[in-house]
Amino acid sequence: MTVATENRVVRRNGPGTKRADWNNWPPLSFEEMDSALNIQQFIQQTIKANPADVDAILTPPLEQDEGVWKYEHLRQFCIELNGLALLLQRECVPETCQQMTATEQWIFLCAGHKNPNECPAIDYTRHTLDGAATMLNSNKYFPSRVNIKEISIAKLGSVARRVYRIFSHAFFHHRKLFDEFENETHLCRRFTTYVSKYNLMQQEHLIVPILVNQQTQQPAQ
Repeated sequence: MTVATENRVVRRNGPGTKRADWNNWPPLSFEEMDSALNIQQFIQQTIKANPADVDAILTPPLEQDEGVWKYEHLRQFCIELNGLALLLQRECVPETCQQMTATEQWIFLCAGHKNPNECPAIDYTRHTLDGAATMLNSNKYFPSRVNIKEISIAKLGSVARRVYRIFSHAFFHHRKLFDEFENETHLCRRFTTYVSKYNLMQQEHLIVPILVNQQTQQPAQ
């Protein structure tokens, strides 16, 4: 066995990998990432380094295509939101959360039905994440993760608006679970910063006061 073979880093989680060792390999510079999924790899590596450093996570490499950057981040948000959905299953049940709501002012219709309709919040959460995954993996709209057409980029806003409702329901109706998840991942703060940075949502729809300027301006509920 040569020295080069002994020192080669295998960047793959093998069967039986322990949680503590998951993705536990040295970081690479973006220039060293030669995979077709290098943007996803770069984003996930930056998150792993420090999930609280939202600015670093949302700062693209030099000369990175903005459309691909926005697309890959939204994919990553949907992946991580499954963790919040799993937590919500502890207490967000149809008997207590018969509708997808956020405060008493917002009731959301679920697009996962033939016609948009009300459904229990946990079902709305599952349908929304499933729908987002279907859209973001659609060969019709996103046949490539290297070059994305502007008409497909326009679809990101509608996905962002729907998945944000999972945050808002959790914050206003399952605050303890929301805080538990947010303190570890900082995902809602990152998502809010992301959609604000790229104008994917109107500011009045960002009802979870997760940023400093929101906390000072948000009216009492």
